[in-house]
Amino acid sequence: MPFIDIATGAHLHYEDEGAASAPPLIALHGRFGTARVDLSALIDWLSASYRVLGPSLRGYGQSTPKPRDYPLDFYHRDARDVLAFMDALGIQRAHLIGYSDGGETALVAAGLAPERFASVAVWGAVGYFGPGMRPWVQRNYPADWMDEATKTLNGIEDPNPIVLQWVQALKFMIDKGGDVSLSLAPKISCPVLLMLGVEDRLNPAAYGQRFVDAAPRGRLVLFQTGHGCHDEAPDQFRQVLGDFLRTAG
Repeated sequence: MPFIDIATGAHLHYEDEGAASAPPLIALHGRFGTARVDLSALIDWLSASYRVLGPSLRGYGQSTPKPRDYPLDFYHRDARDVLAFMDALGIQRAHLIGYSDGGETALVAAGLAPERFASVAVWGAVGYFGPGMRPWVQRNYPADWMDEATKTLNGIEDPNPIVLQWVQALKFMIDKGGDVSLSLAPKISCPVLLMLGVEDRLNPAAYGQRFVDAAPRGRLVLFQTGHGCHDEAPDQFRQVLGDFLRTAG
C-alpha cells in the first residue's frame, strides 16, 4: 500500500481499496492498530461499494514520525492529519468511520470541518470523557497488557512511557471537564451514528447519549458486546452500518 506526505508534517502509510470512481470513505483504526490490522474485514466488505482509504495515523504501523506520542490535544492533532490526508489526495468530501481512538478522532474531524463529510459513524467512542472513565483509563498503566505483535507493529521497545502519555492526556481531558468533541457536536451537519457495546466499561452509553443529543442528526445504537462490536457482533454491525451509509447517501 502507498505512502503520502501531508501538510501537517506526517508521513502516512494507507490502505486504498475499491474503485477510484466510488464514493470515498475514510476508515480510522484504534490505538496501537492500523487500518488493516483493526478493520481488515470491514475494509474488504466496504470496498465493494466505496473507495476505502485507511490511513495508519502518525506514529502507528509504518507511519511517521515515531515514536507515537500523545500531547494533550492529540485527538485534535490526529483530526487535522485526517483533513490534511484528504487534501493531499484531493478528496473534498467523504464518509468517515472510526473505531475507538480513531472514532474520537473522527468526531473531532467532523466538528472541525463539517462540510467535508457526508456521514460519520464511530464505535467505541463517545466524544465526552466523564469522571466515570477515570479508573478505566488508569488501568492501562503499566502496559503489561501489550503483546509482542503490537510492539513490533508499532516499533515499540518499551510501551510504558508511551502508554503513560496516553493515560495522562486522557486524565487531563477528564479533569478539564471531559469535552473531547462534545462542544463540536452541534456543528456536525451530516448524519452521525454512535455504536457502543453495553459491556464497554470505558465508554458508557450515557456519555454517548450526551453527544448524539447535541448533534443535529445524531443516533445511538447499542450492541450486546464489549468495546469491539464490529468483531464481536459482525453481522449485526454490518447491517446497522450498511443501512446507515445507504441512508446517508
